[in-house]
Amino acid sequence: MMSSLPESFEERFSAALHTSARLWRLALDKRLKHLGIGQSGWMTIAMIAKSGEPMSQRALADLVGVEGPSMVSMLDRLERDGFVARAPSPLDRRVKLVHLTDTGKTVYAEVVGEAAPFRADLLAGLDPQALSTATILLETLKKRLEDTL
Repeated sequence: MMSSLPESFEERFSAALHTSARLWRLALDKRLKHLGIGQSGWMTIAMIAKSGEPMSQRALADLVGVEGPSMVSMLDRLERDGFVARAPSPLDRRVKLVHLTDTGKTVYAEVVGEAAPFRADLLAGLDPQALSTATILLETLKKRLEDTL
């Protein structure tokens, strides 16, 4: 028999944060299915685009939250499909820098085109002050977590 003890706010927050982040990505992924590249693919493309400059495979793996070999496999697929290109770093030939191709930039524009209205619809009607407070809280948690890694 399962216990029905009330959860603390800390436990409720942790569960809500984890589940909301997962469901946010799943819902957006559903809207991006037509791209045919999946969540990790469009997230990788978005991270490269947002960086504004070529990124190392290692930095991308860290940002997307996957292991290096998983990122290499993802980049192999994205490169094969013409979304990204890799080139040796001029500073360290062992490091491969990844940049978006024109096709990758087009896909990123589609991701933004779907993500912006999705986000607007999801956040519509929420109290702006509550949203601001939640944003500051989540940014503070992100910083604390980064400091532990």
